[in-house]
Amino acid sequence: MAFKTDIEIAREADKKPIQDIGARLDIPSGDLLPFGHDKAKLSASFIAAQKDKPDGKLILVTAINPTPAGEGKTTTTVGLGDGLNAIGKKAAICIREASLGPCFGMKGGAAGGGYAQVVPMEDMNLHFTGDFHAITSAHNLLSAMIDNHIYWGNALEIDQRRVVWRRVMDMNDRALRDIVTSLGGVANGFPRQAGFDITVASEVMAILCLATDLEDLQRRLGDIVVAYTRERKAILCRDIKADGAMTVLLQQAMQPNLVQTLENNPAFVHGGPFANIAHGCNSVVATTTALKLADYVVTEAGFGADLGAEKFMNIKCRKAGIAPDAVVLVATVRAMKMNGGVAKADLGAENVDAVNQGCANLGRHIENVKSFGVPVVVAINHFVSDTDAEVQAVKDYVASQGSEAILCKHWAKGSAGITDLAEKVVELAESGVSNFAPLYPDDMPLFEKIETIAKRIYRADEVIADTKIREQLKTWEAEGFGNLPVCMAKTQYSFTTDPSRRGAPTGHSVPVREVRLSAGAGFIVAICGEIMTMPGLPRVPSAESIMLNDVGQIEGLF
Repeated sequence: MAFKTDIEIAREADKKPIQDIGARLDIPSGDLLPFGHDKAKLSASFIAAQKDKPDGKLILVTAINPTPAGEGKTTTTVGLGDGLNAIGKKAAICIREASLGPCFGMKGGAAGGGYAQVVPMEDMNLHFTGDFHAITSAHNLLSAMIDNHIYWGNALEIDQRRVVWRRVMDMNDRALRDIVTSLGGVANGFPRQAGFDITVASEVMAILCLATDLEDLQRRLGDIVVAYTRERKAILCRDIKADGAMTVLLQQAMQPNLVQTLENNPAFVHGGPFANIAHGCNSVVATTTALKLADYVVTEAGFGADLGAEKFMNIKCRKAGIAPDAVVLVATVRAMKMNGGVAKADLGAENVDAVNQGCANLGRHIENVKSFGVPVVVAINHFVSDTDAEVQAVKDYVASQGSEAILCKHWAKGSAGITDLAEKVVELAESGVSNFAPLYPDDMPLFEKIETIAKRIYRADEVIADTKIREQLKTWEAEGFGNLPVCMAKTQYSFTTDPSRRGAPTGHSVPVREVRLSAGAGFIVAICGEIMTMPGLPRVPSAESIMLNDVGQIEGLF
């Protein structure tokens, strides 16, 4: 049986005018700022007018640790949104925007797949409505104003060795991780060591995704710590007087983007922090607005539950005052086999023993998510190579963990292939059994927060951090930042900091290489192991296969 490719399916989409999609959520056309016929931004005034309405049910979709076998978290998020609408529920989807870095690097597109996609796929994976460009520009405006301040006399007495604000770009470019700026003589300023991160790691990205409105946005931008004096006095963005202009650049980017699924259901696509180096969730304003407009909101958190779901619970829910009513944990038979030691080339052959061995990774995630007090259902994202015996092995294992696993065929059948999961999600969400609580209290010391995540989520024996890092955390506590949550920057491929260790390892250590204060976003970043905040391109980047075909269509994004 020949299957159509994701991009072929996306091109055949019967898209409706974006005003029709907005009408499904009772959004007047006058409150939509159209970007063409099939995407629009939602007006700030409309968002503000919804604040007193009751909230719908919030469903989080997360997953096991990603493997080359594929899991399909976004595909399941989209499919579940369609499935809930198909069984008569008023549902909306909230996902993140795609970064150009992974699109042209290794991952490719990020709009779902098969018959569970969000469209327009090409726009979403490229420039979309320009949000990432606005974030990049606002971030680098601050960089330029810091160096300009130093050049014109340095009235704030910034210690040039202690400028902590790096530049960003939305592309994987390892050559820019560490650079020296202002070479070439007096007219170019004072040379200093600097570097670039990818835009999705920018604190401006995190701020945009956590801010509630433009006033909150500017306040948070002003709180950014950009440098220190020789006396270690913090210099803030508002001291540089950049917060107003940055807010102007971000005014439109703050408005959530509305698009549609292949089945013409509403989807908000807004913000895009990575979960392995940032907090991995779409914007608070998109999620909270969707909760006012729909009875069910399906959102996702990046990578595995050890990263995305943990940060969704401990950072986003804590900051936004929201709580999930149920969690869907996505797994595949293929990924279970890979966690059980099967090579990617051999995944097509039935191997129930490997499935059983690999299920330990799934079990660890089930246990972790339940520790937040939220009910969990497992979605087995179906592949044609899955056998009945392998699927049953996953179902039996999940049942032994006190949860239920449901086979989902949304990739091939759209909403019709996921109605069983939709019915189960409704059952869990309406049962009222969710008793959500973050993993640690606000007043826990910062290093203990890092240890709590490492030991309770990663199952590490210890956190390794030198005296300099521990003293830095104590200094931030003394300065009033001790109540902030922590954002772990760690490989997505393993519970450990070693990306090659699959399954559910124990008895390992988590080395913290660096800590960064994101005072505007409202969290402390702990950089663990060898994770990079500026990724590099792989040996054969996806960009080599992305091109226009003879009729002007884009090839290679999937």
